[in-house]
Amino acid sequence: MTRVAITAVGAVTPLGNDADTTWEGLATGRNGVGRLTTFDTDGFPVRIAAMVEDFDPATAIPARVGRKHLSRVGQFGVAAAWEAVRKAGLDTLPEDVYGPGDRGVAMGASVGRPDLQVLLDIGRLRATTGNPEAFVCRPPGVTLTDDQNVPLAAMSRMIGATGPMMGISTACSGSGHAIGEAFRAIQEGDAQVMVAGGYDSLTTWLDVLGFSLLGALTDRHNDDPGHASRPFDADRSGFVVGEGAIAVVLENMDTARARGATVLAEVLGYGSTLNAWRITDSPPDGSGAIQAMEGALADAGLATGDIDYVVAHGTSTHGNDRSETVAIKKVFGADAERLVVSAPKSMAGHLTSASLGLGVLAAIGAMRHSLVPPTTNLDRPDRGLDLDYVPHTARPMPVGAALINAFAFGGSNTSIVVGAVREDA
Repeated sequence: MTRVAITAVGAVTPLGNDADTTWEGLATGRNGVGRLTTFDTDGFPVRIAAMVEDFDPATAIPARVGRKHLSRVGQFGVAAAWEAVRKAGLDTLPEDVYGPGDRGVAMGASVGRPDLQVLLDIGRLRATTGNPEAFVCRPPGVTLTDDQNVPLAAMSRMIGATGPMMGISTACSGSGHAIGEAFRAIQEGDAQVMVAGGYDSLTTWLDVLGFSLLGALTDRHNDDPGHASRPFDADRSGFVVGEGAIAVVLENMDTARARGATVLAEVLGYGSTLNAWRITDSPPDGSGAIQAMEGALADAGLATGDIDYVVAHGTSTHGNDRSETVAIKKVFGADAERLVVSAPKSMAGHLTSASLGLGVLAAIGAMRHSLVPPTTNLDRPDRGLDLDYVPHTARPMPVGAALINAFAFGGSNTSIVVGAVREDA
């Protein structure tokens, strides 16, 4: 079976606008949650979010890519991809190493849609003019900006890719499916190199209001945002919405080594399942998550004792944190007692479609630096949530293999196993 290497990571997150700064934020327990700035939050029950700060698309994205047709979140995705592409050297790699048909893109993202404020303005115009024919014409360029495939097309142009292109919208598991399907494409010979990951920004007034009405967001920390996201803590009260993008470059291991690429880690296994349960809740018995983790381990050919670190989905909602803990205990059995588990969302908020990508970045950092990022704000462990969640401070320890989880609204689950590269293998 073809082995699949990770040769670069790019990031735009609430912790930093590149992968190194994001990793430093995770490793030091820095918090990226603050005031929500994408709309006027006066009167809203939630006024905080984990926002991308000081992002400049003019410096983060090359002009030749076509920035004018990228939405704000599309800019995040393309910037993360460009960082990964440059680090991997794909922007200058000759076609005799990877032909155009050997190159592809797979990204998880929310489905593109028109700006809701524009639709409201159109409705108000029709109502105030009394003319049912009144309509605000939207330029074609604006329509392109709303299209989910435009950022993927930009990424494809970056590397001259004419191979597989996949835009996947499965909510919080989107980047997990994208990385997993890119892994499969290389394993099965449909591509030799893939740029994969996810990007999202559900920080519009409608997103925040909708999640608030569902009871999914915490509304207890508007005046203390740094303590709002608290996975596995007894006082958790909902997740903190975030935004950003993660991109990784996956390559055929043999070709990556032959061309002298730096191999950061190896993708070993991928599991994907559905819960067939409620739309917004995880099953109390952990089913779905259990099958995803077991599937990823089986695909990797690893036993539970081979995994050192689980990067938890860890949203800070009551049901998810309990269900995930139950699932980890069921899958790992006696090995769960020595396992370390941590939740990047305690620092970066919930990047929705990009969340598993952030977990991959955390796992690679843990393996390369022998340091497991913490779960911050874990002040009072909840009853039954008794795994080693690495509270407050990063833990120095060797990590040979990690399992990363993402569980989404609608019941889709993904798990990815990544491992440190063995030079003798």
